[in-house]
Amino acid sequence: MQRRPLLALAVFSPLGTMLVTPAFAAAGVGQAAPDFTLMDTTGKPVKLSDFKGKTVVLEWNNPGCPFVRKHYQGNMQALQKEATGQGAVWLAINSTRDDSADYQTPPQLGRWMTEKGASPTATLMDEDGKVGEAYAARVTPHMYIVNPQGVLVYAGGIDSIPSARVDDIPKATNYVRQGLNELRAGKPLSVATSRAYGCSIKYRNGAA
Repeated sequence: MQRRPLLALAVFSPLGTMLVTPAFAAAGVGQAAPDFTLMDTTGKPVKLSDFKGKTVVLEWNNPGCPFVRKHYQGNMQALQKEATGQGAVWLAINSTRDDSADYQTPPQLGRWMTEKGASPTATLMDEDGKVGEAYAARVTPHMYIVNPQGVLVYAGGIDSIPSARVDDIPKATNYVRQGLNELRAGKPLSVATSRAYGCSIKYRNGAA
């Protein structure tokens, strides 16, 4: 079975980090979100389809990435709290291969999230990268929204300014917040896809 081609732009940040930004996700906005089961950082299995009937946010995460650290200066935690407080489910997913310098064990990643005051519904481990590849997640943070019917309605960046500067957060349009607000209002998303930015995911097969 042939894989759909990815339209992508690769550039280098001032920090020397490669940014790979696919124009769309292989999962296909407007199509059913691929189901998956992953273990959380406490060893409990979490299945996406168990949340059907609720809006689900998927956040690809890697604490070693400066773009992730930018958004964990308080922005990501506030967004998680806001989303889950309004009934959405938030799943943070780490697809870093286990021999990468950026890899954190489940206890380490769980501890980092706690130290940062994060409040996702669950933090999930995807060491073999199969879930990340199913969604064509290429960078951290790469963001997705699944509607209550299980359809992928957003794929792309967290916001409109692709930088690692914390000062840019308040100036940017937060596409995740905007999409969640539009879903709650029963409106179609005004931005359903955008170019994700961040650090390339260190997949086991070197796909990113």
